[in-house]
Amino acid sequence: MKTWLTIFVSLGILAGCSSTGDKAEQPSAQVEDRNAPKTVEQPSIKPLDSQASTSSTKVGSNPLKDLNSPLSQRSIYYDLDQYTVKDEYRSLLQAHAKYLADNPKAKLIIQGNCDERGSREYNLALGQKRSDGVKKALVLLGVKETQIESVSLGEEKPKSEGNDEAAWSQNRRADLVYEGE
Repeated sequence: MKTWLTIFVSLGILAGCSSTGDKAEQPSAQVEDRNAPKTVEQPSIKPLDSQASTSSTKVGSNPLKDLNSPLSQRSIYYDLDQYTVKDEYRSLLQAHAKYLADNPKAKLIIQGNCDERGSREYNLALGQKRSDGVKKALVLLGVKETQIESVSLGEEKPKSEGNDEAAWSQNRRADLVYEGE
């Protein structure tokens, strides 16, 4: 009985260790040597026809100051008494999130603003909800929370001075302001 058991165990081990013999289909697993010195890969050079021809790709240019860049758009507008970021601002937030992820030292201040209607306390609270909503959206897109500060300016920094819907709609916003600008 012991011999049969030994034979079955031996066959099981051999079957588990066998290979198909086709090494081209089964790539070997690579093992990282954490004690080995790190090598730095050189960036690949793209052919000229695949490179973007916008001024934001030029060496030394600042994409935040490029008027053709989506990063030049810095305001997110809201409906009356609302603080949910509309879907129409998704690409704008994605562009800013990518910039912040690519530039980990960059800092952004989000300023929540309101129109003049409502009490001072209400407008400060609504402005804070607007700036916090934009911050949350950017964090969900991968931005580090330490790069973003959200503040409320309430009704203290109007973009338009009128007393009609056209002016009020310009004042219901969150502004994206990069530190040092």
